[in-house]
Amino acid sequence: MSHETISQSISIVHPISLSHGKNAEVWDTTGKRYIDFVGGIGVLNLGHCHPGVVEAIRDQATRLTHYAFNAAPHTPYIELMARLTTFIPVTYPVSGMLTNSGAEAAENALKIVRGATGRTAVIAFDGAFHGRTLATLNLNGKVAPYKQKVGVLPGPVYHLPYPSADNGVSCAEALKAMERLFSVEIDVNDVACFIIEPVQGEGGFLALDVEFAQALRRFCDEHNILLIADEIQSGFGRTGQRFAFSRLSIEPDLILLGKSIAGGVPLGAVVGRKALMDNLPKGGLGGTYSGNPIACAAALATLDAMTDEHLHAWGAQQQHAIVSRYESWRAQGLPYLGRLTGVGAMRGIELANADGTPAPQQLAQLLGLARGAGLLLMPSGKSRHIIRLLAPLTIEPVVLEEGLDILEACLKQLD
Repeated sequence: MSHETISQSISIVHPISLSHGKNAEVWDTTGKRYIDFVGGIGVLNLGHCHPGVVEAIRDQATRLTHYAFNAAPHTPYIELMARLTTFIPVTYPVSGMLTNSGAEAAENALKIVRGATGRTAVIAFDGAFHGRTLATLNLNGKVAPYKQKVGVLPGPVYHLPYPSADNGVSCAEALKAMERLFSVEIDVNDVACFIIEPVQGEGGFLALDVEFAQALRRFCDEHNILLIADEIQSGFGRTGQRFAFSRLSIEPDLILLGKSIAGGVPLGAVVGRKALMDNLPKGGLGGTYSGNPIACAAALATLDAMTDEHLHAWGAQQQHAIVSRYESWRAQGLPYLGRLTGVGAMRGIELANADGTPAPQQLAQLLGLARGAGLLLMPSGKSRHIIRLLAPLTIEPVVLEEGLDILEACLKQLD
């Protein structure tokens, strides 16, 4: 199928054309079946065409396909926000707004913190990814390809090392870099917020150091700085619990949502402390399609499925399968097999040379080998050398094992 009418600035990982899917399996237009470890890049935690989500979409489509909430409120938006405020595991009163995407949620969060603090500076982290819009580009902790050729970006934005056992950056190193930042680069009183992923997605499924997260929360409280948690990829059960920030024993001030919030229908949200969410003037937040009724209905069905019992069971199953297979591969001494990153069911597998340096060429080879064998994988990491495993949480155990079998066979073929 020709792509001539599609911008060539869009990078495509797998040169196939998909036709349909069911849970953790997809088929292309030639009829070839694939096990899907990409999940729409973290959008399909409930799999392709989850029956409850599909039924909710169909039902809502017969009632109301669209209305702009800021023109006239509609019940799916109201019901979803009420459900979300009880689904978010924090102790303070929550309110929020719906958006079309995670990047739009991040953009609106920047407006909210500026309005609440009167400050403009933002501190983000190396390896971060928060979107492809102009403001979120500057938050990203990576230049290529996102920041190339687009000129001066909205700011001011500063970056710190991201501390994680998965990348070898310690809490002490990150705190030392933060001390330098406020001694040399910027007055702490000019900082509106820190924005951080509890588990980095594009960065390679790196789990944030717990000690640093708690130190950062204390620092923000001491200096009246807001803390934003980007849970767009790590949220809605990806790690085996509702949101990844819970493992850090902190409460962010604002939380960015997206990806698996609505079973594949475009939707995002920014939620947090009610006083923050209410600080802008009337009309300061909103959007024509934000909180579309069909997307809201899909999100309500998603929340119905994501009980704590289900999330724990799904996460434990995937974690056990992935960790046990990885340990087996390490014992076999598979070439180019590096570290296992992440937490719970949000896992990455690093490909590295014998000296520990990244092996992006082998990962590119692995993508092709796996695709040929019927498995779709997604790269990540600064050097595109980490496989991020994003199989649906609902994947059947036999299909998960089949996918891991294919991955093992392909790892053994790398040269």
